[in-house]
Amino acid sequence: MKTIFDQTVRNELTNRIGKLSSESKAEWGKMNVYQMTKHCNRWNNWVLGKEDYADYTYKQDFIGKIFGKWALKSNTKNDKPIGKNMPAGKAFTIKEIDGDVEAQKIKWIQLIADYEYFSNPGFVHDFFGKMSKTQIGTFAYKHFDHHLRQFGV
Repeated sequence: MKTIFDQTVRNELTNRIGKLSSESKAEWGKMNVYQMTKHCNRWNNWVLGKEDYADYTYKQDFIGKIFGKWALKSNTKNDKPIGKNMPAGKAFTIKEIDGDVEAQKIKWIQLIADYEYFSNPGFVHDFFGKMSKTQIGTFAYKHFDHHLRQFGV
């Protein structure tokens, strides 16, 4: 399975991100390309423990405590891509509709590079709960692949 912790996979993602432009249109979902790139950057900061999440207290939501481990296994057991139209979650919904897509792309590429030195042992996904590094790597790749496919790259 592909993982964000593999340099070849990070290179693939970086190349795909480079193909996005402010003119890229979504094939599904509600986000435009600016919202999607900013969403991915906010999500990366959360997983990596950067910026607003440097002193963040990670915790699993109640509904995640019921279904999270099952959903995590389902999403990380094989190469099946994440399905279309999955909800982003309130904390990762980007409301502003206009912004600098190129700046967001540069930031996204930099954050992807930071996975080479991943060190956030306290990370707990709000739905899935505590994740192993292997699960984080697989799910991060699938999350980014989902959004890049959403925009045809």
